[in-house]
Amino acid sequence: MTNTLLDDRPALRSGDPAARTALVLHGGGGPATVAPIVEHLGSTMHAVAPTHPGWDGTPRPDGIGSVADLAAAYLDALVRDGERDVVLVGSSIGGWIALEMAVQAAADDRTSGVLGAVVLIDSVGVVVPGEPIADFFALDARGLAEAAWHDPERGYRDPAAMTDEQRAVQRSNGATMAAVAGAGMSDPALLGRLGSISVPTLVVWGASDRIVTPAHGRAVAAAVPGAVFAEVPEAGHLPHLEAPAATWAAIDPFLATGAEVRSGR
Repeated sequence: MTNTLLDDRPALRSGDPAARTALVLHGGGGPATVAPIVEHLGSTMHAVAPTHPGWDGTPRPDGIGSVADLAAAYLDALVRDGERDVVLVGSSIGGWIALEMAVQAAADDRTSGVLGAVVLIDSVGVVVPGEPIADFFALDARGLAEAAWHDPERGYRDPAAMTDEQRAVQRSNGATMAAVAGAGMSDPALLGRLGSISVPTLVVWGASDRIVTPAHGRAVAAAVPGAVFAEVPEAGHLPHLEAPAATWAAIDPFLATGAEVRSGR
């Protein structure tokens, strides 16, 4: 079917449009950070990673001022497009959006059957006592690489090597992220709301993530009924970039067996 969610926004796409949809939700770094996920899932699904409003130079409507607003907008688009059994795959802030979508969907009769499974990858959003989320906005390029990557040298981007356009996009993305997610990149009430999620959920986490530690992943998995937690060794905040084979080894069996069986496919 024609998916107006794709028509309305710039998006990365891969796979057969007639296959099951995987809505891939990127984090603060923009859609390029989830490109490997789209490519990988496109071998068996219709994978789509839209650019969130306000990222990569796109406009952000006045009605999009929070993660909850983004989640509601994506859910409305899925309902409008007649989508069913969608797999949400969210990285970092995208994971927070996915959680919020799943919570909202559980309380809305319009969305019954729209979501089929959730895969979270190093999601921000929840508050875990004693495990503060790193102050992303206070980190320089070197500090970000050290917090986000198991091997910081792989993740370090020398600001001096960036073009003026790349720096402008990075600043704009940061401003949008601060406006939508807030300086703390979390919602103190979110963890307590996760018990309403009823779709199969996989929580994937890089063992070396120092932006949002694996303790957050374990807390989310404990709060979502029946959720499974999988830790990826030698990987940080973006395990699909740093340790893709191990990341797919966690995700693929979940989508091939558990997510399909438990959603009645």
